[in-house]
Amino acid sequence: MGNLILRNITKSFHKTEVLKRVDVEVANGEFVVIVGPSGCGKSTLLRIIAGLENQTSGEVIIGDKNVSVLAPARRGIAMVFQSYALYPHLTVEGNMTLGLRQAREPAKIIADRVNEATRILELEPYLKRKPGQLSGGQRQRVAIGRAITRHPEVFLFDEPLSNLDAALRNQVRVEIADLHRRLGTTMIYVTHDQVEAMTLADRIVVMDAGIIQQIGTPSDLYRQPANLFVAGFIGTPKINLLSGRLRQRRVDIAAAGALNLAVEGDGPVTVGIRPADFMIHADPQANSDFTGRIVGTEYLGNVTYIRVQLGNGQTVVVEEKPDHRWQLDQQVFLGANRAKVHVFDRAGIRLDAAPGAASV
Repeated sequence: MGNLILRNITKSFHKTEVLKRVDVEVANGEFVVIVGPSGCGKSTLLRIIAGLENQTSGEVIIGDKNVSVLAPARRGIAMVFQSYALYPHLTVEGNMTLGLRQAREPAKIIADRVNEATRILELEPYLKRKPGQLSGGQRQRVAIGRAITRHPEVFLFDEPLSNLDAALRNQVRVEIADLHRRLGTTMIYVTHDQVEAMTLADRIVVMDAGIIQQIGTPSDLYRQPANLFVAGFIGTPKINLLSGRLRQRRVDIAAAGALNLAVEGDGPVTVGIRPADFMIHADPQANSDFTGRIVGTEYLGNVTYIRVQLGNGQTVVVEEKPDHRWQLDQQVFLGANRAKVHVFDRAGIRLDAAPGAASV
């Protein structure tokens, strides 16, 4: 069983605490992505799971076995690194078999496992080549194949796509997702790229400053972010954030507009509206919440992103169909989808809609 439990994990370097009481449970066969900005502690957490770092306190349990003090080789894990970590003097086959030969596995088992990995990753034509004769994407597939041959309970990926160009990142990302579907093995994947997280994960762990901010499905994090950090980190383009004041279910945004919302509270708030949840009109008679002028457009073929400067000087991004043509400096009127507006209190915590209240 490849279930994983992290229980009350802390990690300190001298007086600096980089992980603060981290608790995560991963089901057998689940694909979990740990995401967050540089320095948030995600790679340190992965190295603790692998046994490459010792936690200051807490427990690591893999397959119902406490492995907190076990060496990496005894944890039932295989790790794919950012740097590939291939031996340049060995062939692809040599790199994939080295660990098994060092473990004195029978020749039949080694051959069967290498055949399995090369078939899954379509590496048969490259078995006799050395890493220097391979592209970046092929080298990463070899590193993944080497991990597959170990038949681990848990796969660990440490930002495996960061050294690849954009086209290769997309290709290898698809291959990793397909690999998970074929093997059904538990996978823990660390990245700072939220697009990778959203497209790969069954569930995402969002971290900041050594603390878990939220755990949930990609849809949960996008549609119901627990706090301002998660709302701002998840989603491309980024969510639009507007400062205002909430009173009697109305948020006034000075010199920009106002929104009537089914949210209780009184005091300063931040309103979050994703670009896709704005409606843009040229007609002043249209039902709108904000008035502004267009200061820029980005045409991407299947969608256009429009930058609109509001009356308070702030610029928001609006997603629009590509067949509409808007002009720079044109006055426009924006309406917000009330059901998808997010409101956060002064501490950055999400305010839920009032019980039984409907959006107005």
